[in-house]
This record gives sequence, C-alpha cells and structure tokens, in this order.
Amino acid sequence: MTQPPSYPTSPAGGPTPAAGGFAPPSGPTSQGYAVPPQYAPPGHVPPGWAPPPGWSPPPGWTPHPAPPPLGPGGQPLASFADRLLAALIDVGLSTLVAMALFLPPFLLLWWNMMAELTRTNPDGTLVETDPGSFMTDLMLPILLLELGLFVVMLGLYWLYHVEYMKRTGQTFGKRVMKLRVVPLDPAATLDRRMAGKRYAVQHVAAMFLPGLSYLDGLWQLWDKPWQQCLHDKFAGTVVVKVSA
Repeated sequence: MTQPPSYPTSPAGGPTPAAGGFAPPSGPTSQGYAVPPQYAPPGHVPPGWAPPPGWSPPPGWTPHPAPPPLGPGGQPLASFADRLLAALIDVGLSTLVAMALFLPPFLLLWWNMMAELTRTNPDGTLVETDPGSFMTDLMLPILLLELGLFVVMLGLYWLYHVEYMKRTGQTFGKRVMKLRVVPLDPAATLDRRMAGKRYAVQHVAAMFLPGLSYLDGLWQLWDKPWQQCLHDKFAGTVVVKVSA
C-alpha cells in the first residue's frame, strides 16, 4: 500500500506548515525577516506611517507628541501660554514702577485738594469754593499730572521694551519664561528699528485703537507658520523658546 508523504513537524508554538513546505522558525534568525511596510512598534509612529484601514490602537497605546514648530533659525517657537505669562510679568513689573513713581504726587495732590475743600470760616461753616479757582487750583493740576504720567510711562516703556530688550532680545518677563525675540531673517540682528516697530504697535497704537491689544495678542493663535503677533509681523520678528 502506498504511504502518504510525511511532512516535517512544526516547532512547538509555531505556525502549521503549508502542504509541501516548511514553516519559518518562530524566533529570529541570522538572516532576519522583512518587516511589513506598515508595521509600527507599539507607542511609536515613524514618519509617514499610516495605519491600515480598520486598524485600532491597542489598549494603552499612545503616539509620540508632534514636535513643536520651529522658527526660521531652527529654534522652537514660543507657545501662546508662555508669551502670555511673560507679558503679565512685564505688566506687573511696570505697574509696580509706576506706582512707586506717581503714587506720592497723587497722594500729595489729593491731600491739598481735600484741605481746600474742607476749609472752614471762624463760625465753623465751610468756605465756599469759587468754581473758577476750583478748576485752576485743583482740576488743572490733576490733568497736568495725568498728562505727565502718560508721557513718562511712554518713555519708560521705550527704555524697557526697546533699549533694554534689543541688547539680548529679552525683557524680564521673557527671561523668566526663557523666551527671546529674534529677527525673521536668521542672518540679521535685532536692532533698535525692529524693537521700535514692535513698541509702536504693541504699546502706542494699542492705547488709541480700542481692541487692538486683544487682536494683537491673539493673532499668534492662527498665524502660520511663525505664530506671530501683529507687532511681530510689522517688525519682522518672531519669539522663540531658548534654554536660558
């Protein structure tokens, strides 16, 4: 009687061989096997990899986060949160300086005004204030003090956001958040002209155009590819994340 052909026994746990052939060994060999073109190790997504149709990730699988967008010089662009925190730090610092400079004159002017308004006659009645003298002696000094405040604050902001920042591209707030203002052209150097243009839009024009400060700050959320604010676009600068 004719015996049926015999086949090699597959290794334990290995795949069943097809008729007329041998199953490949279950472990690695010196020659290795070609990796399927759409194979990706768990938790890793190689560039250009796309899952096959109907594929769902295994439990606990998370892809690597996308790398942050880079500026023209190859440095990571500053995030909206970092820029907002840096701006709040600068505003807080400017507020403290303004209060230290101008609170004493305002208190002195207020003291003199209250003393004038509460003067009494010998019989104890209040002295009537002449409307004309009230405007010239009290209101006019307040208006002049406010105008002086405005001019001095513009000058202080110029020194801080132009003269001080152009040296390293950082204000105190940006230094704390590890941010730096750099030119859009990697071969250029931040100068007074660029810093002055940023100052003109961010601090001068925003005082006279209602809503511009909000539009300017939020513009980076949809600006591509450099995530610039309006003052960045006008000055030709970007804000990047640095190590120090």
